[in-house]
Amino acid sequence: MSPTPPKTSRPAYDPRHLREIFDGRAASFDEVAFLPREIAQRMRERLEYIKVAPMRVLDAACGVGADLGGLRERFAEASVTGVDISSAMLARACAAEAADADNGAGWRRFLPSTLAKAFGARGPQLAQADFSALPFAAGAFELLWSNLALHWHARPDLVFPEWQRVLKVNGLLMFSTFGPDTLRELRAAYREAERTLGLAPEPHAIDFVDMHDLGDMLVESGFEIPVMDQEVLTITYKSPESLFADVTRWGAYPFERAFEAGRADARALRGAVHGALEALRRDDGTIPLTFEVIYGHAWKAVPRMTAEGHGIVRLEDIGRGSKPKR
Repeated sequence: MSPTPPKTSRPAYDPRHLREIFDGRAASFDEVAFLPREIAQRMRERLEYIKVAPMRVLDAACGVGADLGGLRERFAEASVTGVDISSAMLARACAAEAADADNGAGWRRFLPSTLAKAFGARGPQLAQADFSALPFAAGAFELLWSNLALHWHARPDLVFPEWQRVLKVNGLLMFSTFGPDTLRELRAAYREAERTLGLAPEPHAIDFVDMHDLGDMLVESGFEIPVMDQEVLTITYKSPESLFADVTRWGAYPFERAFEAGRADARALRGAVHGALEALRRDDGTIPLTFEVIYGHAWKAVPRMTAEGHGIVRLEDIGRGSKPKR
């Protein structure tokens, strides 16, 4: 059964456009890195409760490589690879790992001495790739990690089968992404501004997918025992300008116009949105912005069919469904 396409108003997935977005945000990413770093820490805490000892780990959409060190520390004997669609992000990741190695503070310090020596000449394991079309063989990894990246693809139901493909049977997928309540204050401000100005409503941020739909997609894509949970985080801002600065650096406008580019009424719309955000100020004088964070993990299921369409029966399953004869 093929995955059911999610209901979405997003534009079609465009890797070139996404690459441009992340190439443009790479230099200023540190200014908004606090959110993915916090989410990565919460993912690592969840990972502590899961028994897994991978020898090959993939960080899909690794960005500037901030999660690679933690993964290497957690799995000291594993080979950890990072991929990202953005060459600018990977350049920063490569520079950071090289600097760590020069300072003796890099990931090699977590390796046994024999492995550290073997890895010494290899350098960081990084590759430029689209996380929905990975350049790896089937079953190449025992753990696939992805932190706040899945929502960038318009069709997560097409991404999960690719992630399932590169995982070994019984391999673990662990990811985080944003849910539908993310940026709800900003969306509401736009709706109010467009209503006030008599403008037709348009999408201004990603159409995030619901947690339950993601769980269904995992099962349809060949994963089993999916565990999904979510939490809501609120970041507060002193002004609409500072809020927009962060949202822009996160790159949360995947549409071609980005932020009202080319609209004759852009200035009026921006002013009306700022006014709507000002109306949301709380008693402490700050403007809230909500992020719904979805966490998920699942295991690659043992295949039930061969590539030719023949059924696979495991030895341990033989006789399980039969009743004893009397």
